[in-house]
Amino acid sequence: MNSSLVAAPPLRAAQLGIDLAAIAANYRWFAQRAAPAACAACVKADAYGLGVEPVAHALWQAGCREFFVASVGEGAGLRALLPDAIIYVLNGYLPPELAALRQSRLLPVLNDLAQVAAFEADFAPDTPAALQIDSGMTRLGLDIADLATLLTRPRWCRPGAIALLLSHLACAEDPDHPLNQQQLQRFTGAWQQLGQPRASLANSSGVLLGTDWRFDLVRPGAGLYGLNPRPGQPNPLQTVVSLHAPVLQVRELREDTSVGYGASYRMQAPGRIATVACGYADGYPRAASSRSQARVNGVSVPLIGRLSMDLL
Repeated sequence: MNSSLVAAPPLRAAQLGIDLAAIAANYRWFAQRAAPAACAACVKADAYGLGVEPVAHALWQAGCREFFVASVGEGAGLRALLPDAIIYVLNGYLPPELAALRQSRLLPVLNDLAQVAAFEADFAPDTPAALQIDSGMTRLGLDIADLATLLTRPRWCRPGAIALLLSHLACAEDPDHPLNQQQLQRFTGAWQQLGQPRASLANSSGVLLGTDWRFDLVRPGAGLYGLNPRPGQPNPLQTVVSLHAPVLQVRELREDTSVGYGASYRMQAPGRIATVACGYADGYPRAASSRSQARVNGVSVPLIGRLSMDLL
């Protein structure tokens, strides 16, 4: 497989490059730092929009064996690509999805007592599941207070009943944020109450918080695709996505010339502008108008004026 996929564009159009070798290298970077903890990969939302089929195969070839998706539908699609992978469904499942969950051999992540009760009704007593604890993200997960109820049910006290206990860090990109330590303490307490099952707390940024946060399994997501796990510091990860577009026209402008729709930008002095074949139809955010940068032959230049549909 080619290590770099580039969407085949029409002539004079923007080109999006996705470097699969960089994704694999980023996975190995996290796996090496997390060891001896195992390293999974989050590939929800079509591998963060980059294409789950090529990305999943690249990660499998790099040694990844455990994957996280958001929904049963995503999990079923991933199972068709990776027959032997361990696949967790972060959002749990709804009753109409039960058949697909079984058929694709997916591990649901149970997020509240209602999901726990449904799982108990749908699956044999010796069927393991993953549980998510809300340790401070306030998104999905059982409340810490729910553990008392859970522990009254013999099923969840049996060794091996919990395939994975997980939670999600809210502020891991800021290592000094007090919530990191608070979440670690809450999660550790829940982990101990439940008999210390296999556990996962660290996302991409959480891997860098230290060994205490890594437990048995880390699950980087955005970092695999090149996003900096420590914003404001040099990015240790390889660039995965690149956007290239041709310059269609270069013009010399006089002072006080307006540029683009709404005349929202006016030249403060004479200067040179380039008009590029890329716009919001290509997925470039319209909100980035007059707020982003490009590079021309390695030189950083500002985007000026309002973004057009196929020009900037």
